Amino acid sequence: MILIAIISLGGIGAAGAALLYATSKKFEVYEDPRISEVQDALPAANCGGCGFPGCAGFAAACVKADSLDSLNCPVGGASVMEKVATILGKETSKADPTVAVVRCNGNCDARPQINLYDGATNCAIASALYGGETGCSFGCLGMGDCEVSCDFDAIHINPVTKLPEVIEDKCTSCGACVKACPKNIIELRKRGPKSRRIFVSCVNQDKGGVARKACSNACIGCSKCEKECAFDAIKIENNLAYIDPVKCRLCRKCVVVCPTLAIHELNFPPRKEKEAEPVAKAKLQPEVAASITAATPEN
Repeated sequence: MILIAIISLGGIGAAGAALLYATSKKFEVYEDPRISEVQDALPAANCGGCGFPGCAGFAAACVKADSLDSLNCPVGGASVMEKVATILGKETSKADPTVAVVRCNGNCDARPQINLYDGATNCAIASALYGGETGCSFGCLGMGDCEVSCDFDAIHINPVTKLPEVIEDKCTSCGACVKACPKNIIELRKRGPKSRRIFVSCVNQDKGGVARKACSNACIGCSKCEKECAFDAIKIENNLAYIDPVKCRLCRKCVVVCPTLAIHELNFPPRKEKEAEPVAKAKLQPEVAASITAATPEN
């Protein structure tokens, strides 16, 4: 009886194993071995900055794509994409490295508080409920959704200004902070030569007088920067100036003519005395109402 039971169980086991083997072969899904090779070459950040669900998804997309021109790993950058191209025997175009910039300069001194928010300390929730504690409904809420979203410790809320600040060396351009900000004030911009950038640090689309009343650092849409730019890199839309990072030649002339100092220049050498004088005078002016009136009489 024992021998019969052993033979029976052995037969059942063998039949089950054969059935499982046949099933696995029938429903086998072939995976290109290059996918794992590409995945090993990636930084394994799984940040989603490439637009795919993790590094595995990006690796599969690279293998299936006819060209790598539209694919980029923002964390790994050009060096990683070159490795991927070598593995797959494809060519890749060099994408300009980018970095996150905060397009809001409405610190506590520039934007006086007009009410007090007493709710969940979450930018998305606060943005859905009301416009903010200041007169500017476009600016940063300062509750740190961007800081929480960053896996690389590259952005923090300044406790004094209540504005986010980007640590350039740590920023991987994954775009998590861009997605997390409900006010859309964070943008990925071209890092620029020697990490030099010029951009309008404001997203307020109100007319000049209204914007200036809400924030002394706001762009007033006066068009002075647009007229000064010889490269057609600045456009005024919805009462707001925007600098095209592709067309901008970093001449910094627009920075000097901005009456509210809404245009920021990063990582440039100190200006010469003659160049610095107009900027210094602008910083000393507590009010720029005359500039607003002259530049935007309709407001």
